[in-house]
Amino acid sequence: MIFKYKTSVIAAALFALGGMAQAQVSDDVVRIGVMGDQTGPYSGNGGPGHILAVRMAVEDFGGKVLGKPVEVVVADDQNKPDVGTNIARQWIESDKVDTIISNSTSAIALNVTKMMRQNSKPYLIAGTTSSDLTGKSCSPMNFQFLVDTYSMPNVGVRSLMSQGVKTFYFITVDYAFGAALQAEATKFIEAAGGKVVGSTKHPLGATDFSSYLLQAQASKADAVVVLNAGSDQTNALKQAAEYRLSRNQVVSVFGMTINALVAMGQDVAQGLQITAPFYWDRDEDSRAWSKRFMARNKDTLPTYLMAGAYSAATHYLKAVEAAGTDEGKAVAAKMKELPVNDFAMKNVKIRQDGQVMRPIYLVKVKAPSESKYKNDVYNITGEIDPAQAFRPMSEGGCDFIKG
Repeated sequence: MIFKYKTSVIAAALFALGGMAQAQVSDDVVRIGVMGDQTGPYSGNGGPGHILAVRMAVEDFGGKVLGKPVEVVVADDQNKPDVGTNIARQWIESDKVDTIISNSTSAIALNVTKMMRQNSKPYLIAGTTSSDLTGKSCSPMNFQFLVDTYSMPNVGVRSLMSQGVKTFYFITVDYAFGAALQAEATKFIEAAGGKVVGSTKHPLGATDFSSYLLQAQASKADAVVVLNAGSDQTNALKQAAEYRLSRNQVVSVFGMTINALVAMGQDVAQGLQITAPFYWDRDEDSRAWSKRFMARNKDTLPTYLMAGAYSAATHYLKAVEAAGTDEGKAVAAKMKELPVNDFAMKNVKIRQDGQVMRPIYLVKVKAPSESKYKNDVYNITGEIDPAQAFRPMSEGGCDFIKG
């Protein structure tokens, strides 16, 4: 009887261990949700290219993690907070999505942040730029893989003022993203002894920027800074070139994707000074990945948001593998423990507030005559150390950061 009892105990223990091993991956699938604007004004920044980059990351990882398949689910949030929030809620509560890679507007991302924190699921930000996501609206589950509304104006203002620019005029998109950029930029300008002499706001999806540009021109500011993105930015810069603003004023942006440059034309964009966390032609690794991407994307260049989506998906899968589970808190801890290593970043650390501490590059758009081959459009003029680019963690107001 004693022998039988021991045997049954051992059998029960083995059964329990087997059950635990099977429970390493919830419902035997790791699901990655990819959310963003798929058809609207920001779809060229991320959109289908964002999805392709995530699928490439999954394929490069082998399509499985911990022996279980990885599934990618996709949604168009239409830049509408109610739509994006409801999609995320369904994914979390019904569809068993384990992580979301976001290229959503700030209003959507801030809502989704709360849900992901409550449900202990990693939220991978690769396109949303609100600095609140690692600041006052932070979460232990948030990971910012790219730039934000602190780092973009910080680096942009530094670059312009080092060239002697003292006065600024803003043309700003009228929603949270633009307001945050302008507020942060104003702080940096005034702290450095500069002055904002005026600004004007435009609605999302604007096509006629003539009145805004005439006001900027009349201000006689040293620099006219366009604070928007996507098709808004393309239209604004095209029309700025038509008005020849750059003859007497520096025209700049604090965040521009390479698809916007292609849309407006290199001849129009030449001389434009911008900042970027990634450039397809920066080195051999970035070139090799970008060529693979373009071969599957109708020869269209990857934006830094698309590269960021690949990095986010890859690092997440590495963390799942290292943690031995897809349980959110364990994966988030591993993501912060492991350095980010891929074609775009080497041994990059993630801070406790979720900021990926990557370098940011100062870029000047080449004149067409300077390009040596197709898509040779950027000249990298400098590199900003991440410690200088991103907001100090102690100043973010993140509630779970100690000290």
